[in-house]
Amino acid sequence: MNFREFNLKKEILSQIESAQFNKPTPIQEKAIPSALEGKDLLALAKTGTGKTAAFILPIIQKIAESDYRGSIYALIIAPTRELAEQINKTINHFGKDLDIKSMAVYGGTSIKKQVDMLKEGVDIVVGCPGRILDHIEHGTMDISDIETLVLDEADHMLDMGFLKDIEKIIESAPEYRQTLFFSATMPEEIRKLASKVLRKNHETIEIQYKESVKLIEHELYHIENDKKKAKLVELLKNPEMQSVIVFTSGKHKANHLCRILLNKGFKANNFQGDLTQKQREESLNGFRNGEYRILVATDIAARGLDIPQVTHVVNYDMPKSPEAFIHRSGRTGRADKGGTVISFATSEDQKIVEELTAVSNIKFKELP
Repeated sequence: MNFREFNLKKEILSQIESAQFNKPTPIQEKAIPSALEGKDLLALAKTGTGKTAAFILPIIQKIAESDYRGSIYALIIAPTRELAEQINKTINHFGKDLDIKSMAVYGGTSIKKQVDMLKEGVDIVVGCPGRILDHIEHGTMDISDIETLVLDEADHMLDMGFLKDIEKIIESAPEYRQTLFFSATMPEEIRKLASKVLRKNHETIEIQYKESVKLIEHELYHIENDKKKAKLVELLKNPEMQSVIVFTSGKHKANHLCRILLNKGFKANNFQGDLTQKQREESLNGFRNGEYRILVATDIAARGLDIPQVTHVVNYDMPKSPEAFIHRSGRTGRADKGGTVISFATSEDQKIVEELTAVSNIKFKELP
């Protein structure tokens, strides 16, 4: 199958070709036709499966086919600033020849600039729940006539405590709308939310984890905390580890470990919640363009970052859940490229290792 079979406008197809999208991914192949037909969707897909284009392309196509301009056509809710910006950039790429206007709204930046842009009129708003709700409550954003509502990374938004904000936003949206609901996992809270926001005749699409990350190799070191730093330095001396994200359990540890790596002569930077938005952008951009070979991060980097060149992910500290492990792993092995995930497991991590092996079918290569 190719993208032309979706009967997308030539301007969109041109940008798809410039992005070097050879063929639709499984989630795109299943979701795009249904979304174009106006169906509600419940899509279960892990990170790195191409889901962003799966909801963006139908929205852009439908805006281009209509004369619906001057008010917000689609609202896309995302859990993090980085994901909101990434979605916004993707919209601007695919829609740039169709004069489609999109903007991202989130905290940590000037709300006045956002208000000015909203007054000028936009077709698509992408944002984080808190700032979207701020605009709605202050009357600077009207979503009462939107045609499409997208919830992206819904499970992550619930993990971050955004459920009440999301429910308030949905109350301001029209009853008759198209809703596209994307989540990597389906815990009971997500199931309840989906049942509230989706029409009863919605379509369900599920892309299995094994389909999306089959190119990732997993290596496991049984190691105690006092040996981790030396092992990490030893591994990073391998020239095959060209672009590496190292995940730690907290902000202070990420900052401390980054300083250690810098003192050892590695090109590294950290990415965690204490940084300002500008610092976070500088850190990510430096990692993307190769200024930094290593990004030491907390779980805010586990979702919403599309950096195709990442060769390795290191779990310096194991995450607390299989879902978090899977999302960290999804930072590598993207765009049909291979990748390696290296995990340091202490004696206290035995439970999560057993869960990953039993529940997520991850096969570890255990190393001394």
